[in-house]
Amino acid sequence: MLEEALEHLVKGIVDHDGDVVVRQKNARHGDVLEVRVHPDDLGRVIGRRGRTAAALRTVMGALAGGQKVRIDIVDTDRVR
Repeated sequence: MLEEALEHLVKGIVDHDGDVVVRQKNARHGDVLEVRVHPDDLGRVIGRRGRTAAALRTVMGALAGGQKVRIDIVDTDRVR
């Protein structure tokens, strides 16, 4: 559920919504949601001074209902 909600929010922000991929991974300290977007949209998702990313984290934290959730925005240009 969290995965779909985050994908919906991110698709509303970016220009290339077909390139949005959200993957959920289980980690020792809670779930991790990895967000991958088109390289041109990376700045839109992060926002000025990280405000958009912080807002996404706040909303997802509220939706998680006390469950620990970490959101990682992955820069696909730097990943090998």
